[in-house]
Amino acid sequence: MSETGPDHEASTLTAEPGAADASRTARRSRLLKKPRRSTVVLTVIALVSGAAFATVFAILVTSLAGKSTQPPVRTTGIPKTVSTKLANMMQLSPVPLHKAPGFTLMDQSGHPVSLASLHGHPVVLTFMDPHCTDICPLVSREFVNAYKDLGAAGRNVVFIAVNVNPYHHSTADTAKYSSAEGLSSIPTWHFVTGSVASMQKVWSNYAIQVQAPNPDADVIHTSLIYFIDPQGRERYLAAPMVDHTKSGTAFLPPGQLAAWGKGIALVTRAASH
Repeated sequence: MSETGPDHEASTLTAEPGAADASRTARRSRLLKKPRRSTVVLTVIALVSGAAFATVFAILVTSLAGKSTQPPVRTTGIPKTVSTKLANMMQLSPVPLHKAPGFTLMDQSGHPVSLASLHGHPVVLTFMDPHCTDICPLVSREFVNAYKDLGAAGRNVVFIAVNVNPYHHSTADTAKYSSAEGLSSIPTWHFVTGSVASMQKVWSNYAIQVQAPNPDADVIHTSLIYFIDPQGRERYLAAPMVDHTKSGTAFLPPGQLAAWGKGIALVTRAASH
């Protein structure tokens, strides 16, 4: 996954939206063509997910925190175990309690994985590009850290990424990435993929925008983490972040990577109950 400037044009591969969502989808497309961090992404996607007020409020709190001597205001619905500072960094929001959209795709080992089959387990769901050199490897490290932070409870948590690369969507692609990024150390890790049509349906259901102009170009996609409870209901939404060096290399300071791992673990525990 990479980010793009305002003059860059790329084809959009998400499923065609209905008329009611057309204006919001068009707005998301325009925003994706501007340099952005996760703040923009989460604001836009929240409009679709039904968490607009809580998310925009959290973003305003984050942006104003440096201008005020008052303690930051805490967004309603955040787990008590997650500090306000950590919640703001993750741009964490509760979402309306409803069933997460189902899917069945193939994981990196060639085994079919359906969301319905994971009932009884908390699920941490995100979207990744197996050829990504930008934010995806950072989120991968955060997942590994989160699994370690969960301790024994981690054995019951399922970590899933849905492939967003329409040109590189074989199980060999997802298996290679999983191994390279250390995700294979998580026993319950699944990097799922399938036909472009089946992936597009999942992207659309989870409000994920994907732009991939050709097999050699960077894939641009929305980066979100969904926390799904053991009953298969969406509970929380977070927006991963990334910084870049002057040369364009993606990075996060070790302290932030560790904090993200801790935050993912804490929210997962909260979603388990």
